Amino acid sequence: MKKFIFLLPVILFSCNKNNRTAKSDRTDYDKAYNYLKTAEKDSAFKYFNKAKDFFIQEDNPSFAGSCLVNMAILQCENGDYYGSQETALSAIKYLNPQKDTLEIVGNYNNLGITCQNLKEYNKAAQFYNKAVGFSKDPIDQLTLLNNKAISYTYLKKHDSAIHIFNKILAFPNIKVHAKIFSKVYDNLAYTKFSQNPAYNAEPELNEALQIRKETNDNDGLNASFYHLTEYFENKDPKKALYYANENWQIAKKNNSPDDQLKALQKIITLESSNNSKHFFLKYQNLNDSLQTARNKAKNQFALIRFDAEKMKNEIAENEAELLKRNIGLLSLSILLVSGGFWYKKRKKRLEQEKELEVKNTQLKMSKKVHDVVANGIYQVMTKIENQENFDKEKALDELEFVYEKSRDISYEKEDAKDEQDFSEKISNSIGSFNNDTVKTYIAGNEKNIWENVSQPKQEEIYQIIRELLVNMKKHSKASVVSFRFERINNEITIHYKDNGIGMSGAVMYKNGLSNAVSRIEILKGQIIFDTETEKGLKVDISFPVY
Repeated sequence: MKKFIFLLPVILFSCNKNNRTAKSDRTDYDKAYNYLKTAEKDSAFKYFNKAKDFFIQEDNPSFAGSCLVNMAILQCENGDYYGSQETALSAIKYLNPQKDTLEIVGNYNNLGITCQNLKEYNKAAQFYNKAVGFSKDPIDQLTLLNNKAISYTYLKKHDSAIHIFNKILAFPNIKVHAKIFSKVYDNLAYTKFSQNPAYNAEPELNEALQIRKETNDNDGLNASFYHLTEYFENKDPKKALYYANENWQIAKKNNSPDDQLKALQKIITLESSNNSKHFFLKYQNLNDSLQTARNKAKNQFALIRFDAEKMKNEIAENEAELLKRNIGLLSLSILLVSGGFWYKKRKKRLEQEKELEVKNTQLKMSKKVHDVVANGIYQVMTKIENQENFDKEKALDELEFVYEKSRDISYEKEDAKDEQDFSEKISNSIGSFNNDTVKTYIAGNEKNIWENVSQPKQEEIYQIIRELLVNMKKHSKASVVSFRFERINNEITIHYKDNGIGMSGAVMYKNGLSNAVSRIEILKGQIIFDTETEKGLKVDISFPVY
C-alpha cells in the first residue's frame, strides 16, 4: 500500500512560540526557522540543536522540546528513522501537555511515520492515536485517523481500517475538504480491494483520481496512480503499466525519489524484457543516489551533534584550565605571603589521601556486600517467589549461609572453597530465576568446560552471571532468557540473550551492569553489549582460561 501519510508542517511551531519568550532569546531558534524556510536542512538542524542547548541551560523546556521535535522531523524526512525516533522520544519530557499541544501532535505523528517506515505498524497506530488525543483541529484529527487506518491495513486488520475510513467519510461536509476526502476515499477503496481481490475498486479509485486532478493534488495523484497500478497488475497488465508510468512521471515532478523507486519497480515487473533492462538501470542508479544522499544526511546530523558536543567540552576544558591557572597564581601569592600555608596544605593533602584510602576500603567492602549479601538474598527471594513448595528449612539454611558470608566480610576472611561443582552451581543459579512468566534456558554448561578455571576466576564469572540475572529480573520485563556456553581452546565465551525491553548504553550502567564490566576487565576478557537490536538485550562475554 502506498504510504500516503501526513507530516505536520514544522513551520507551524514557530507561530505557536513567538509570543512566549523574548526576541533576543530566540536568535538561534529564529535562524533555524529561516533556514528551514529556504530548505537548508543541515543548517536548520544545526541551529535547532544549538538553540535546544541554550533553552535547556536557561530552563525553558517548552522551547527545548520544540527544537527537538523539529530536529526529529528533519531526520525523518532524510531517512534517518532510528535517529529521528531517539530525538523525538527525548523531546517528550520537555513538552507541556497544556501549552505545547501543536508540538506534541507533530511529535507523535512523526513517531508514527518513523515506525511505519520501520514496519513497526502496531507502534505506529499507537502513536497516531496519541496524536489524535492531543489534536484540537478537526481536519488534522481526520488526517491522523487516516494514518492510523493505514497502519491497520498494513497489519491486515482490514475491518478496523475500513471502520475508521467510513467514520472519516461521515464527517459533516467532508467533500468540501477535497484533499482529505479524496485521500480517504482512495485508501478505503484500496483497502477493500486488499481484503478481497475480487472487489471492484476501479470506479472509486478513478473518482478519487479525478478529484485530485481537478485540485492539482500532485501528492494525491502519486498515491492514486500507485493504487491503480496495483489494482490492475493481475487484471490488466497493460493498464497497470500505463498507471505505473504515470506514477513515475508524477513522482519525478514531485521530486520524490522513494516514489520513483516504487514506480520503477512496477514498470520493471510489467514491462517487456527488452525495455525492462533500461528501467532497471534507472532504478539502480536512483537507488544508489538515494542511499548515498541519506547516508550523507545521517552522517551530517551526527557530525553536527558531535561538533556541538566537542565545542561544549572544549569550552568546559578551557574554563577548567583557566580556573586551575587562577588557583595556581593565587596559591603562589599566598605561599609568598606565608610559608606556613605549605605545611597546612600538605597536612590537608595527607588527610585527604587517608580519607580516600578509607573510602576505597569502604567501596571494596560495599562491593563484597553487594555480591555476597544483596545478590545472595535476592536469589533466595527469587527462589521463594518462583517455587510454590519451597522448603522453609532450605530457605533458612541459605539465608544462614549468606549471614555467615556477611560475618566473614566483616572480619575480612577469605572465602572458603566451594565444594559444589561449578557447572551445577551456575545451572542452579540460572534455574532459580525460572518461573511462570520467565523461562530460562541453558546450553553448553558442561563440567569439562570449566576445567582448569581457577576458583577466584569462577567466583567472578558466577557474580557476572548473577548480575545479568538480577538486572533482567529488575528491569528487562523479559519472558525468555538464555545462556549458551562454549569453549574453544583456552577461551570461554558466554552468550546471554533475553527478549525484554532492551536498554541504551547510558541506561545500562545505571542498572548495576557496570560491576560486570569491571569484573571482566579483571579477568582480562571482554564484554560486548548489543543495544542496536529492536527488542531485547544480547551480551557476549569472553575470557581466557589461564
